[in-house]
Amino acid sequence: MRNAVRTLVLTVAVLALWAQPARADTYTQTKYPIVLAHGMAGFDSLFGVLDYFYGIESTLKSGGAKVYITHVPQFNTSEARGEALLAQVQDVLARSGAKKVNLIGHSHGGLDVRYVAAVRPDLVASVTTVGSPHKGADLADYLRNNLKNGSFTEGVLAYFANSLGTVLGLLSGHTQPQNAIGALAALSKSGGAAFTAKFPAGIPTTSCGSGAATGAQGQRYYSWSGTDPFTNILDASDYAMKLSSFFYSESNDGLVGRCSSHFGTVIRDNYDMNHLDEVNQVLGLTAFFTDPKSVFRTQANRLKTAGL
Repeated sequence: MRNAVRTLVLTVAVLALWAQPARADTYTQTKYPIVLAHGMAGFDSLFGVLDYFYGIESTLKSGGAKVYITHVPQFNTSEARGEALLAQVQDVLARSGAKKVNLIGHSHGGLDVRYVAAVRPDLVASVTTVGSPHKGADLADYLRNNLKNGSFTEGVLAYFANSLGTVLGLLSGHTQPQNAIGALAALSKSGGAAFTAKFPAGIPTTSCGSGAATGAQGQRYYSWSGTDPFTNILDASDYAMKLSSFFYSESNDGLVGRCSSHFGTVIRDNYDMNHLDEVNQVLGLTAFFTDPKSVFRTQANRLKTAGL
C-alpha cells in the first residue's frame, strides 16, 4: 500500500511539472536592440531567402533579443556606408522606442558601426566588430597598388564591382549609390589609418594589442575574428578564401589579418573560422566543431550581463 501511494505521489508530481508552461529563453535578451551591419558586397537578405547573417537573427531572437538587419551600399567609402547605417539606426530607435542600440558589424560593417558610434555616441550602447580590417587589408593594398588611377583596368574593375553592388542591391530590394574604388581605398592600410585618425576610439595603440574597452560616453567595445581560411571541404568559397590568404604576412581569415581585426576588448582572434564563416556562411558550412551562431549568442549574453 505504501509503495502504491509513493508511486501515485511521484506520478502526480511529474504530471504537474509537465503541465507547467515552458520557461522562455532569455539568454540573449539584451536591454537595447541588436543591430547587425553587413560587410562589402553584403546584403540583408537575397530574395528573402538567403540571409547574410545566416541563421544568426533567428538564434538571437530565440533567446529574447530584438534584432534588426540593416543594408548599406555594397561598395562605398566607410563614411558613406556609415551615414546610410546611421539613418537606419535612427529608424530602429523610432520604431522600437529604445534609447540606444547594440551595434555588431562584420568586415567593412565594423568600420560602419565605428562611424555611427563616433558621430552619434548618444545612440550607441555598444560596438562589436567581427573580422573587420581596422588597420586595412593586405589584399586591398595589393589591388590598389596594381591599379593606376584613371587606368583602363581600374575603370573595368570599378564598372564590374559597381554593377555587382547594384545587382545585389536589387536582389535584396534596395538600390543605393556604389563607389567600388572608394571602398577599395577605405580598406587599404592608408585608408584605415586615415579613418582611425578621425575616429580613434577602441583602436589599439600597439601593433597587435587591445583597444580601450569603453568609450567616452560609456559605450562598450568588443571584437572577434577567425584565422582559418579553409574550414569545410564542401564549401566552395573556402577555396577562394585559402587563395586570398596568401596575400597576407600574418595569420588571417582569408581577407583580414588577425591583428588588423583588433578593436576594444578582443574576445578572441583565432576562431576556427574564415571570413565568411564568421557570419555562418555559406549556408552554415563551417568548421565541424565551431558554431558561429553560438558565438553571437554568447556575445548577446555578454551584453545582457553588462546591462546593455
